[in-house]
Amino acid sequence: MLPSRPVRYRPVAEFSLFGSRYAVGATDPDFILSVRDTLFFTIATVLLELVLGLGIALVINGFGARSVTRALLMAIMLVPWAIPTAVSSRIWQFMFQSSRAGFFNMMAWRLGLGDGNTAFLSEAAFQMPAMILIDVWKTVPFMALLLMAGLQLISGEVYEAASVDGASKARTFFSITLPLLKGTIAVALIFRTLDALRVFDVFQIVLAQSRYSMASYSYYQLINNRAMGYSSASSVLIFLLILIFAIIYIRSLGVESE
Repeated sequence: MLPSRPVRYRPVAEFSLFGSRYAVGATDPDFILSVRDTLFFTIATVLLELVLGLGIALVINGFGARSVTRALLMAIMLVPWAIPTAVSSRIWQFMFQSSRAGFFNMMAWRLGLGDGNTAFLSEAAFQMPAMILIDVWKTVPFMALLLMAGLQLISGEVYEAASVDGASKARTFFSITLPLLKGTIAVALIFRTLDALRVFDVFQIVLAQSRYSMASYSYYQLINNRAMGYSSASSVLIFLLILIFAIIYIRSLGVESE
């Protein structure tokens, strides 16, 4: 009988608890980190896009259907969404350059907030906030567009009745607008969560192999390592996570019962 090879674990994270030092290990820490980063990226971007998209949709929907201001705001709003992801990712990559040639370093230097040499895309502490900012800028218009469609389905007579009853704007929003938007919000959340969980292009273009999403990790295993089975297994995990999020949204928002 051949001796079994020892399983080698590499550290994923370290933490202290009650004066003792602990380490979390895995045979493939890059995979664990890609799952963690993708989940964090998904939760952060979807929540921000929902809040900002709903705010923009409410502002634009407040103008008349034939208002020039409304048409102008919608045109401006859709510009980030219309730009191809590869192009917008490159633009943001140039803006995040680690010298004063980058927009953010230049602004920080002019405002006296740094020396203008912050490595936003190389330092781990700045990488995820940068990815979240890029995705939020790109996708908030899509979320706002979906929510505007839902707002236009709400009859104006409902708001008139609430106004006659003396309901405040806050009470009208939480008692009428949000409940009637539940179905639209569920659809928007499912679409955005699906996109965020399988995010590939932003991570691949901006961070390359310095940090992975689950999709870019699957791509790396398939193309670079020729590990077809391993890549397929990680892709199945993406599907399972999407399924779990979809069930949570449908159950929590009560779409199924309606």
